[in-house]
Amino acid sequence: MSPRLPDVPGLPRDEDGPVFREPWEAQAFAMTVKLHEAGAFTWPEWATTLAAEIEAAVRRGDPDTGETYYLHWLAALERIVIEKRIASHDILARRRHAWERAAARTPHGSPIVLRPEDEP
Repeated sequence: MSPRLPDVPGLPRDEDGPVFREPWEAQAFAMTVKLHEAGAFTWPEWATTLAAEIEAAVRRGDPDTGETYYLHWLAALERIVIEKRIASHDILARRRHAWERAAARTPHGSPIVLRPEDEP
């Protein structure tokens, strides 16, 4: 991770840094940081995209209690990679469906592993 990323309002954190309730939240956070470090987007671009996703969710009725923060983070990540043409909407949709297929065949509590047959 960068030596010091600018603060992101609403980011669930403790004295040691960001906190995550689920592994996917940490993965989405790490992907965002890595893309930023690679120069895919600036941190102000990221913050603007995330803020827009949170504002849209609040307008749709999200109570903004923090429980859905990383859902907004993921939506912002998907939005910015599409806007920056890092991935297309179609590629993201295919990957989402592959994960859904993999999750459906995986017993509860076991790690989800993508297999070639999961890809459309």
